[in-house]
Amino acid sequence: MTIVIFILIICVIVISHELGHFLLAKANCITVKEFFVGMGPTLCSFRKGGTKYSLKLFPVGGACVFEGEDGREEEDEDGETIPLSPGAFSNASVWARISTVLAGPVFNFILAYVLALIIIGTTYTDRPVVQDVLPGFAAAQAGMRKGDVITRLGGEKVYLSREINLITMLRQGETLSVEYMRDGKTMEAVLTPKLDEESGRYLLGFQGYAEYFKCSPLQVFQYSFYEVRYGLKATVKSLQMLIQGKAGKDEVSGPIGIAVLVDDVAQQTRPYGIWVMVVNLMNLAMLLSVNLGVLNLLPLPALDGGRLVFLLLEVVRGKPIPPEKEGMVHLAGFAVLCGLMVLIMYNDIVKLIH
Repeated sequence: MTIVIFILIICVIVISHELGHFLLAKANCITVKEFFVGMGPTLCSFRKGGTKYSLKLFPVGGACVFEGEDGREEEDEDGETIPLSPGAFSNASVWARISTVLAGPVFNFILAYVLALIIIGTTYTDRPVVQDVLPGFAAAQAGMRKGDVITRLGGEKVYLSREINLITMLRQGETLSVEYMRDGKTMEAVLTPKLDEESGRYLLGFQGYAEYFKCSPLQVFQYSFYEVRYGLKATVKSLQMLIQGKAGKDEVSGPIGIAVLVDDVAQQTRPYGIWVMVVNLMNLAMLLSVNLGVLNLLPLPALDGGRLVFLLLEVVRGKPIPPEKEGMVHLAGFAVLCGLMVLIMYNDIVKLIH
């Protein structure tokens, strides 16, 4: 059951990403040689409209392969050079290529928003409303009280109560400015957290700050955007923590770690009914889709972000980087990414065993 759900989630996310590349390539008259989901040996395939569609053995990853995407001509079985057609990727305008490469991550964000619409439209959302304050802590000392709607914390705009969790978790012990609404008036305070001996954490003094409510039809669109924004914010901040060394290898997961997470979510929510389980799995898929979109935009070789760097350099220079040089950079980047994936999978297995 877990394996089926995992494969379904990964396939939906990957297909969404590659579909973005595919649709923009077709719109820009770029020839798509193959559209495949999965990696490794091909299980089944068919050809339509000049494009080969394939399903491969291992349900991780996928690709949309363009003709001449590396800018070099190919050779047939006899070693004869095959000239690139007018529909080759390298023959398209630089802005057509930029939009085609950028479309993959953008479609991940679109998928996340569609999932958020379903989740928010059928369940509830959480507004950052103070439920009570703890005596002796900063919030109470600043005069905050039940019903105050927090709109900004630590200089960051707040729309969901979970954003307060994120901010306070990443900025433990820091003095934070807070902006909140009371009876239609905007009020401000500066909160210095105090160490709570029982929990061992620095607390601002909010005793609950989530108010759950059902959105109106129009609010569904608004709060679905906030959901995707939260996923984007959490992903970016997590990457910052990794770069700064504030998060360790145990905080990073690959396919195995994601499968374990899928199983945990399914097992924990199944007793509450099938729909609760489905909604929570959709929420996980939404966050994973945002993650994939962000990671692919990183300016690293072999990722969409790395290709965008070369295309933007082409815009600045007025001519493309030599294909052989760009190809070497992407090949080296791909080798490094493969090595990282092996290390991440090994770490996932170690965590699973222990």
